Amino acid sequence: MSQLTLLRHGQANTGARDEESYDQLSDLGWKQARWLGEEFAASGEVFARFYSGQLRRHRETAEALALSGHADPVIDPRFNELEYFTLAQLLKDQHGVAIPTTREEFTAHLPRLFNAWHSGQIENPPESFDDFEARVKDGMEDLSAGDGRAIVVSSTGVIGMAMRVTMGLDTKGMARACLAVENTSVSRWTMLDGSLALSEFNTSPHLSRPERQFARTHL
Repeated sequence: MSQLTLLRHGQANTGARDEESYDQLSDLGWKQARWLGEEFAASGEVFARFYSGQLRRHRETAEALALSGHADPVIDPRFNELEYFTLAQLLKDQHGVAIPTTREEFTAHLPRLFNAWHSGQIENPPESFDDFEARVKDGMEDLSAGDGRAIVVSSTGVIGMAMRVTMGLDTKGMARACLAVENTSVSRWTMLDGSLALSEFNTSPHLSRPERQFARTHL
């Protein structure tokens, strides 16, 4: 049976306020990914196919996983993240919505941004909401049609969109799913009656030990 695993990248540059500066793993992000790779190795889990988005934080996470016996990951831009910082700046410039500076503000901001983006209220975005949805859906359907287990290193927005296209979430529900996703968490989909069904969401077995609780991060 085909199974598709989406993995969020390790913690990135949390102090960044633009796409380029954000796109690199922190020291903790490298450690999170190494621990997850060790967890996969210890469990004996084998992935027949290995993919990654093309962003630096995706490629660094794939490198840190060090999955033994696997080829280098295939780079697939369909699993690149949405440009949150760019969209947030456009929302501010066009509608006066302040860019969040705290976790609490971000929690309120993301559903508002997704709704504005989806409804076409953000002019000249780097990518339309519909195009983002279409490429994530296409990537998931393509990979799920292959044989054996596939793993993809990607980002929160892609995982949230995967939840939307497989579970019919509205933009608010999609945003809430995104807000829950931790760095290097694992989410899985399995083919069920010809379509993908969510079987596991946002699990972090490599961070379950008491001495690693500090490493559970959202940002």
